[in-house]
Amino acid sequence: MTTSIHLPPHRLSAAARRLRDDVRSFLDGELAAGTFVPRCDAWMSVADPAFSRRLGARGWIGMTLPSAYGGHDRSPLERFVVTEELLAAGAPVAAHWIADRQMAPSILRHGSPSQRERYLPAIARGECYFAIGMSEPDAGSDLASVRTRARQVDGGWEITGTKVWTTGAHFAHAIVVLARTDGSPGDRHAGLSQFVVDLPAPGVEIRPIRTIDGEHHVNEVIFDAAVVAEDSLLGERGAGWRQVTAELAHERSGPERYMSTVPLLRAWAEHVRQHGDASAERELGGLTARAWTLRQMSLSVAAALAEGRPPEIAAALVKDLGSRFEADVVETVRRLAGIEPRKHGPGLEGLLAEAILHSPAFTLRGGSNEILRSVVARGLGVR
Repeated sequence: MTTSIHLPPHRLSAAARRLRDDVRSFLDGELAAGTFVPRCDAWMSVADPAFSRRLGARGWIGMTLPSAYGGHDRSPLERFVVTEELLAAGAPVAAHWIADRQMAPSILRHGSPSQRERYLPAIARGECYFAIGMSEPDAGSDLASVRTRARQVDGGWEITGTKVWTTGAHFAHAIVVLARTDGSPGDRHAGLSQFVVDLPAPGVEIRPIRTIDGEHHVNEVIFDAAVVAEDSLLGERGAGWRQVTAELAHERSGPERYMSTVPLLRAWAEHVRQHGDASAERELGGLTARAWTLRQMSLSVAAALAEGRPPEIAAALVKDLGSRFEADVVETVRRLAGIEPRKHGPGLEGLLAEAILHSPAFTLRGGSNEILRSVVARGLGVR
């Protein structure tokens, strides 16, 4: 017997549409002032703390957090509008992205009162940035094969292990680490716990990993008997897998999972308007239709979050389809634009070069597409 994934259409409120106008006006002003240049994959690779602080001052970070913790009591749908506009503009949001997207909801849900008071107001101001310590060497996308170990010692926990592909750890103020507190790797999902580790910290070494574009976005983070305070435990001991699974719904379902190359698509649309032929127009129309469909799916997941419904399976589906769409945008523009990609080049040339270099990671980060299809299949009861 199988079940189905329900993604009902959702229409944004008038207030959300007014909010969109406000964000567009702000971004137009930032572009006119030259504070940023549109970039592909900017949510992952372009950090600008000053820009993040300006967003925080406008109430556009920590939007769904309660006002008691510095948030703004707004809905996931209003947050969706803001993130969608930032992504479409290719704005430099990588500094605060992980903290706002998944760690703020996770700390609000699982954190102690002191953790909430310490981190959430600073996240909402755009002044506290997080990294996520999940993936490990030799594990591929098998997140459950955690070998990093945390053991209780006098006054705290001692963490030993290595995390890889850790985005933004070199500028993060804290990292959330998934470690094994009980059992062995053979226990799989049991015995895992999460810890909030402030950075920098004794016993924690951050080594840069240079990606194919020659830049430093991700890291290897080594914990060499690093001792952290007892209250660094996030949530319940042994509940780490359940907490991470809920967290991944926020990570996988957002518009960034299909909008990383939208700045390129927008630039190519203008190029097609000026220089295109019927073939290019057809391809552009097909990509636009797919983008609209993915937007409706992602918006439906945001609505589920707003209503408190668990969207893990739908989020995995959106991420799978969305990351393939991102790569298809790159290949279509490369094939039809008739230009030479040039790193740091102007306009379409630079966006295409950047997107080509980033595209191999689209279907890997946040869980490989093969893993995500398994998640969807299990959720549907397919054997």
